Amino acid sequence: MKRNGHIHTPYCPHGTEDSFHLYIEQAIQSGFEAITFTEHAPLPLGFIDPTPNKDSGMSLNQLEFYISELQKLKKEYNQDIVISTGLEIDFIAGFEQNTTSFLNTYGKYLDDSILSVHFLKYEGDYTCIDFSKSTFLKFVDRLGTPMSVYKLYYKTLMDSITSNLGHFKPKRIGHITLVHKFQHTFTERVQDHENIVAILNEIKQQRLELDVNTAGLAKPHCLEIYPPLPYIKLAKELEIPLVYGSDAHQAKDLHQFYNEISNLL
Repeated sequence: MKRNGHIHTPYCPHGTEDSFHLYIEQAIQSGFEAITFTEHAPLPLGFIDPTPNKDSGMSLNQLEFYISELQKLKKEYNQDIVISTGLEIDFIAGFEQNTTSFLNTYGKYLDDSILSVHFLKYEGDYTCIDFSKSTFLKFVDRLGTPMSVYKLYYKTLMDSITSNLGHFKPKRIGHITLVHKFQHTFTERVQDHENIVAILNEIKQQRLELDVNTAGLAKPHCLEIYPPLPYIKLAKELEIPLVYGSDAHQAKDLHQFYNEISNLL
């Protein structure tokens, strides 16, 4: 089944206003038989979004409208495409209990979700590592080396995989090499092979799925899939379920780079 498991929506505060209908019609035209809308979930109560516009996730008061609208769209398009209601949940160190409580409340309304790491905690505050090149480079300066940032990212990612977030914990781990987003700003490649292999082994151990996320190919300082092709092949050898994710924040990107990885899915 041709499936796209990572799609954003008009509810994304840092995305576009493309309508659900526009996304769905584009998905049908692109030959997808199943799609999951995975909007950025509301951030945990008490967490202060470190991005300038504080727009990393939808507001909590929008969530019920999001779920309700998708329920209607499922019925409207039930002869054309399978639509799943999902969220992209942020794993934020120190807010595990808040996230579990959120999932206990809303998880029953979700069909399929993603658990991702965007925020890293260091010396008591948080940085959104994929927000901008300048934000990332400032964080590297704070920690001392790119490898220090990579190690903190993979530790946080590992914690997300092994964390007990309750019965409704998402079954898929998002863009596991997001820390590569600005890799080409460095003169030397950071050697993180062992880190990625360890992450994949733990995903297998926990019986989770892998988000095969092609958005990195469109990022000028990344130019590769999250994770890169050799690790997608390794994940397949490990029999980890692979789910293509365009990570589209606008309808025209719904099929981006699908053909690059379709033979591996």
